[in-house]
Amino acid sequence: MAARLKEEFEKTIKKNLMNQHKYGTIMQVPKLKKIILNVGMGEAHSNQNMLNSTIEELTMITGQRAVKTVAKKSIANFKIREGYDVGCRVTLRGDRMYEFLDRLINIALPRVRDFKGLSPKSFDNFGNYNFSVMEQIIFPEINFDKVEKIHGINITIVTSAKSKEEAKALLDEFKMPFRS
Repeated sequence: MAARLKEEFEKTIKKNLMNQHKYGTIMQVPKLKKIILNVGMGEAHSNQNMLNSTIEELTMITGQRAVKTVAKKSIANFKIREGYDVGCRVTLRGDRMYEFLDRLINIALPRVRDFKGLSPKSFDNFGNYNFSVMEQIIFPEINFDKVEKIHGINITIVTSAKSKEEAKALLDEFKMPFRS
């Protein structure tokens, strides 16, 4: 069974964007490519248990195994050497991506304390959107009693849009809660 948002994209969102932006062909309509979740942890190299619990939490949130990220070069000020573990990340594509986006928009973001909406200024010039959540406990999959440390998650939504405006129109159609 396909994801609910994927079916909605195929049936209604594509047509809405086609009419809105006057594309010549349906292939010009922007679509979601992938969603990347990243957790950076400076003390990951010294505390393997915390890194492993963070990997397990990301795996529970996304339904896909998280991988460790490794420092590419040494930075003395951060006490990091090349090859140290510095965090973890997950790249979601296809049905898992749409399922995660659905849960993010409808369940997780409304659980954020004092939530006023996401910033509409976080688009880059290539049509990608970046934002962070400050606590992983907004996701219902996380058991608060088993959380070792509260950490943030950086989320990047990569689209095939050619500009900020097209990407914002696409995410608006998915009912992403932007500030007005």
